[in-house]
Amino acid sequence: MPDMHGRRTRRGIALAAGLTLALAACAGQGSAQDDDGTTGDGPTELVLWHGMTGPDGPAVQQIIDDFNASQDDVVVKPNVMPWDVLYQKVLTSLSSDDGPQVVAMSASNVPQYASKGALAPVDDFYADDTWMDTSALPDAAKHAADFDGTAYGVPLNIAPMMLYWNKDMFEAAGLDPEQPPTTWDEFASMAEKLTVDENGDGKPEQYAAALADHTTVPIYQMLLWGTGGGVVADDASTATLDSPETLEALEFWVDQVREKKVSPIGLSGADADKLFQTGKAAMEIVGPWMTTGFDEAGLDYGLAAPPAGPDADVTLADVVAFTVNAKASDAQQDAAKTFFAYWNSVESQKTWADGSGFPPTRTDIPADELENPYSAVFGDPELLGSAKVYLAGVPSSGTITDSIFYPALQRVLNGDGDLTEVFTQANADVQAAIDKG
Repeated sequence: MPDMHGRRTRRGIALAAGLTLALAACAGQGSAQDDDGTTGDGPTELVLWHGMTGPDGPAVQQIIDDFNASQDDVVVKPNVMPWDVLYQKVLTSLSSDDGPQVVAMSASNVPQYASKGALAPVDDFYADDTWMDTSALPDAAKHAADFDGTAYGVPLNIAPMMLYWNKDMFEAAGLDPEQPPTTWDEFASMAEKLTVDENGDGKPEQYAAALADHTTVPIYQMLLWGTGGGVVADDASTATLDSPETLEALEFWVDQVREKKVSPIGLSGADADKLFQTGKAAMEIVGPWMTTGFDEAGLDYGLAAPPAGPDADVTLADVVAFTVNAKASDAQQDAAKTFFAYWNSVESQKTWADGSGFPPTRTDIPADELENPYSAVFGDPELLGSAKVYLAGVPSSGTITDSIFYPALQRVLNGDGDLTEVFTQANADVQAAIDKG
């Protein structure tokens, strides 16, 4: 295993030498931050924006504190804010001369800013082992923030989605509490027993699943991959919402929800979490961030890979990536990559996994070296190997998801239009958004 901290120290020595020359050139300019990002007589400062305001926040701060204490060449100064606030401010801030040097953001949002020239490429981080040996990072994490063949991000985290199932509700329904559905057919069979309409009014008191159809991680979009379909092709250039494979998947899941009533219609992600947490839904597909809440609710639940589709066994990987402001100086960009290497080192990833419940960003940390049991489950190499990022490399991902896909999905779930016609029109709208860039 490469000694990341040792490599970083050598890099730091080289950086310090560079700073000495910079100081000589800038003598008499005072202590204000110079154009190269140094403070004239101190370390290179990096302002980092991120939105990890939940239970994962302390783990982020711990690694930043450890990094700052580990050397004298770079200081990372975090600015924490809710994600919605961050996204409202980020483009304007990146365009200004006093914006943050590093911004953590969902990898699906990176193309939107990279296409506007607001982010600096980070291809050299992956080119060789100057910063770190990146071979231990999963491909889904390394390429999640690519745009137009160029890397614009380094992983902060990777979170594959898993199926949570309530063991008590399975047992009450006469099902084996240790056997969750592994295929769509098994899901449909079990869902019949788990959906309970006690008074026969057509509105179940208990649902088999909580499937959010807006304001959530893209679970429905993930399910389209099970038949070989999807919202866009893997090369991100062609809409595929009207393909036979996509329509097959949509017909299955719309039938499950609309006709079989396995899940309420109109759930946001928060609604779905609450439904599962309160024991009113027996299954939910979601990420590792919900383990703490479900534990606190006292649920007896299991975790498994989502049920496989007829043609593919794929799960969604949600990735947050560190990005670099295109206005950052060369010194700041080097300092940022030094921090990214530290963040993704074995030592830091153990801190991250144990403190957050997320899996490590690396595949070479044995499960028995992690204290948090959920980190090992979500970090299973087989699960990470089947993980795929949604709309990677698509600049108009926000428009496609929020303005086209979810409205079309809600129309057919509510019986407002023929499924094929609605998604044929949605396909044309997605293609127009892709072509617009």
